[in-house]
Amino acid sequence: MSPRKRPLVPVSSRRKTADDYFPFNVLPVECQLHVFSFLNEVDKCSCALVCLSWSCIIRSWKLWRVADYSRRGVFHLGQEGLLVSNREFERWKSWVHHYTHHLISRRASLLTLKASFDLGDRCNKWGELLSHLLDNVHCRDLSHLDLNWSFTLLEPLDLRIHSSSSSHRDSITKMDQLNSFQELLTKLTHRCPRIAKMRLHFDWSDVSVSLLTQFQHLRVLELKYFWVFKGVTPSTLQTLTKSLPNLKSLTLHILVPMRNLGISYTLESQSLEYLDVSPSRGLVFSRLKLPALRELQAKKIVRSITLDRRTRLRIQSRWPCLYHVLREGTPKLQALNNERLLPTWREESYGELTAILEQSCYCVQHLDSWLW
Repeated sequence: MSPRKRPLVPVSSRRKTADDYFPFNVLPVECQLHVFSFLNEVDKCSCALVCLSWSCIIRSWKLWRVADYSRRGVFHLGQEGLLVSNREFERWKSWVHHYTHHLISRRASLLTLKASFDLGDRCNKWGELLSHLLDNVHCRDLSHLDLNWSFTLLEPLDLRIHSSSSSHRDSITKMDQLNSFQELLTKLTHRCPRIAKMRLHFDWSDVSVSLLTQFQHLRVLELKYFWVFKGVTPSTLQTLTKSLPNLKSLTLHILVPMRNLGISYTLESQSLEYLDVSPSRGLVFSRLKLPALRELQAKKIVRSITLDRRTRLRIQSRWPCLYHVLREGTPKLQALNNERLLPTWREESYGELTAILEQSCYCVQHLDSWLW
């Protein structure tokens, strides 16, 4: 039996019916912008090809609020400085420059900036690219910065294969990276003073600390280590936290060098509510003045250096127990290492806290065999 044939409908009638079921262009412009705002960059560009009215709407700066240079590397998550062919690297580099031009031509008004570029790369000049972007878009309202300035997401394989004593990689020094980072951070203080969330590698120099303290709207801050051999002085850490009056969450990645073993730190903040020092190694607090702190993450992380018992005891004897530090300096603490604390934990002996403290306290009272 032959299938039933559908009657032919005039083109004009079909269009009218489609308009009845999808009256998108009848919506107010603000509603259309809100719908388009859920699309990624590629989908927005595809929508711009549908019709002239959509193309005009897609060009609105209100739809270009995110500059994400790490989007193309989503399939390489967890891999730093991934080596690719020279041809693939040039294609990615071309995409980076076209993406920057696209954001500038759209007069983007950025709220978020995510990037991973080696700012010390004098050949590709990634620092100049980011500086050019900030100079030509509206970024006064930028609130979220996620910047890794110590390595580039993709690196050309040819540069590694044909390396020599004066290779491109060797010419990229730590000072090149640091100088470019401080130049970019200086520009951010002037162009983007309202950053509230920041995640970046940090060198802990006096200049960088002074620049970072100018972001008085910071609420969430995560600082990763830039150079493992660079120590952090106790006064530097205390200066940073005291100078950020609106800071609510702080995550620290600090590796204390061997020469600084035995040094303890003081942390003071009137606004801090969440502190995570579990990624740090050898970071010990002698005093905390955190009246608003509600949650702490701390961990005694094993390193690859074994100390003899006498040396370990001599170092540990300089440090107070974490329990006493918390009891005196964190009156509102409610959770430690994801464990809910009883309201009466300050009046009791270690009790249920013993297991938690053994994983996070370096003092003499917790002499489980740990390594540096």
